[in-house]
Amino acid sequence: MAMGSLSNSDDDFNPEINTTPLVDVMLVLLIIFIITIPVMNHSVKIDLPRATNQPNESKPENINLSIDAEGKVYWNSDVVDPAELNARIAVAAQKTPQPELHLRAERTTQYEKVAQVMAAAQSGGLSKIGFVTEPQGK
Repeated sequence: MAMGSLSNSDDDFNPEINTTPLVDVMLVLLIIFIITIPVMNHSVKIDLPRATNQPNESKPENINLSIDAEGKVYWNSDVVDPAELNARIAVAAQKTPQPELHLRAERTTQYEKVAQVMAAAQSGGLSKIGFVTEPQGK
């Protein structure tokens, strides 16, 4: 049996990586970047006009509506009766942007009174109602 060794091979196999094509590609890329970078940085200096924009958005006021344990309704700390409450809600619903109604009720307030105030706000046209509560630790 004939056993051959690597040194006696007829194929002349070279196990090293040929880096010549890699160097050729890198040189071509280097030349491309050398040519294109000055073109990309070339710009014409123009004195452009400046404008300022101030938004004219006015934030809506918040209406603090409080209900105590006896069922009295307070509009921003003023006591109001049901007729005056409906009138104030109608006026507030016509404003643009529409104010937010922050509803605050004591823990012992009857749910019926809170529901009546919510119904008055809905029928009056106020669509943004938020409930204000106390954190658990207080």
